[in-house]
Amino acid sequence: MPVAAILAFDNVIPFDLATPIEVFSRTKAYEVRVCGTSTVDAGAFRLQPPWGLDGLVGADMVIVPGCADVYAPVADDVREALRSAAEAGARIASICTGAFILAATGLLDGKRATTHWLVAQALAERFPAVTVDPNVLYVDNGQVLTSAGAAAGLDLCLHLIRKDYGSAVAADAARLSVMPLEREGGQAQFIVHPQPAMPQGSVLEPLLQWMVDNAGRDLSLEDIAAHAMISARTLNRRFREQMGTSPLQWLHNLRIRQAQTLLESTSAPVELIGARVGFGSPTAFRERFKRVVGISPTAYRIAFRSVAQPADGLRQSAGDR
Repeated sequence: MPVAAILAFDNVIPFDLATPIEVFSRTKAYEVRVCGTSTVDAGAFRLQPPWGLDGLVGADMVIVPGCADVYAPVADDVREALRSAAEAGARIASICTGAFILAATGLLDGKRATTHWLVAQALAERFPAVTVDPNVLYVDNGQVLTSAGAAAGLDLCLHLIRKDYGSAVAADAARLSVMPLEREGGQAQFIVHPQPAMPQGSVLEPLLQWMVDNAGRDLSLEDIAAHAMISARTLNRRFREQMGTSPLQWLHNLRIRQAQTLLESTSAPVELIGARVGFGSPTAFRERFKRVVGISPTAYRIAFRSVAQPADGLRQSAGDR
């Protein structure tokens, strides 16, 4: 079972500390360690971490929560523990202002990183060797990852679960956290496009479910409006009011999300997957996928491939539709 070590320190932001503990614990797929030195002053309360900094030894990933005071010095033993974990091959990820602690170790030098937008300029000025991007939810550099404030830490944790266990386990974790699997918002490399929202109780809910069930068909705005028995203009207005996007954009996002799942879980050719989820041509599929996800379908498959299922099963299923 992979070890997820969460660092606790004085002035830690409680929300950022609790987020990875809750998300990783609920999957029951990680050994979760809360590691720190002596008693930690978290502002509103104090806590006694069950592990010392030696708990980072052997960890598969180390999560650094945000700190309330970004100008507070980072203790030498904390810096050394993080560097040693990175040298041993652990992934190191920060939430919110935890990027300041990572930057102090030198692990972000020469890398792109993000943090809470309120302190992004301060991070850039204090650590000029770091390329700070305040416009994304998180940045995945491979071994070192950073995320923006608060809820973006949830996105980062789900992203890490998806990399380790695939979309099904990550989706379960997202449901337990009552949030979408991934949110869009200035996609960084390998940020996964979200399953379009389907709010329960919305007057559009039956139509949205019909669109999910028929995403593989060649649907036009008029087709969708006809099924809803309203005009295309009214449909567009209601979609923008309730979903914040147009019907066709929602449909395209849905298709990309379905394609991501098939790329992860099958060995079917990219062209077949594009056709299966409703794109009229391989070129249209590749262009839309890259525009939404940020990388090509083939590159995405390489990065997120889980245990593949036979391509023949997809062909049969596609033919039965």
